Amino acid sequence: MESSVSQIWPIGGGKGGTGKSFFTGSLGFLLAKHGYKTLLIDVDLGAANLHTIVGVPNPPKSISDFINKRVGTLEETVVSTPLPNLFLISGAMNNLDIANLAHEQKMKILRSVAKLSYDYILLDLGAGTSFNTIDFFMISKTGIFITAPEPTSIENIYRLIRSVYFRKIHQVLKTHAFKALADEAERRNPGATVSNPDLLLRVMGELDPEKGRLLQQELGSFHFKLVLNQLRNQDSQNIGAMICKIIEKHLALRMQHIGNIAFDDRVHNAICKRMPFIELYPYTQTALDLRECYRNLLPAKEAHLPLQRVVD
Repeated sequence: MESSVSQIWPIGGGKGGTGKSFFTGSLGFLLAKHGYKTLLIDVDLGAANLHTIVGVPNPPKSISDFINKRVGTLEETVVSTPLPNLFLISGAMNNLDIANLAHEQKMKILRSVAKLSYDYILLDLGAGTSFNTIDFFMISKTGIFITAPEPTSIENIYRLIRSVYFRKIHQVLKTHAFKALADEAERRNPGATVSNPDLLLRVMGELDPEKGRLLQQELGSFHFKLVLNQLRNQDSQNIGAMICKIIEKHLALRMQHIGNIAFDDRVHNAICKRMPFIELYPYTQTALDLRECYRNLLPAKEAHLPLQRVVD
């Protein structure tokens, strides 16, 4: 379902408060500053706040206008932001029940996102492991996970990644075959499908080698990224790398730690002022960390653009 034109980066976290909207807005700011036509889409439906972070306090249109057929195309809900090259599809003004999208509505949005033509499209996803969040995450093979260096956040991010893993297996096998596979894996090793999901792949390879190879290919095509946000002085710099090793060991999914972002009280000030943090506080450790994540995300041939433009 990936677009042949845009680079699509879903950005999610296992729980609220990890800073995924802050990271999405900051990354969009950096991309736009370097000349990339960038679209931010707030699909944290029911709890949208990305518009505030990028300085659009009262967006005139939102994704609900498309869902409720007040406009004909998703492109018609795009609004400009104060920064050239940076555009927004807001999730604000949505009804409280919009978080529970019907399957047809979700598929309509996914198909429409894949047709949009921008250099980069960033999806700010809702917290948790609902099918809506997971399916939006799976629109691309290059999703970005945001977590904080605390046990509850790390547990939740592992749960989210594992849910993406199971969802992909479920999509490939369909409901009946997935249930049969899970039952057989459970019979062979009770409880292992919860604590060690890669057992499903091994059983699938034995029961149906062709589908086993297909699953391996599908899961191997993911190139997930991990950002550790709100890192304090007392926190280990190696937490992100350790999380990636755990994911690769237990789920056989490729995961790259692209950087740590230092905690800074002034993030609150930037959000209240509706201004990009990097623009207000360009020489802080947090701003340096955000630019390092940016460099690690872009292809090597594009990663050496002069980042000093951001702080001029």
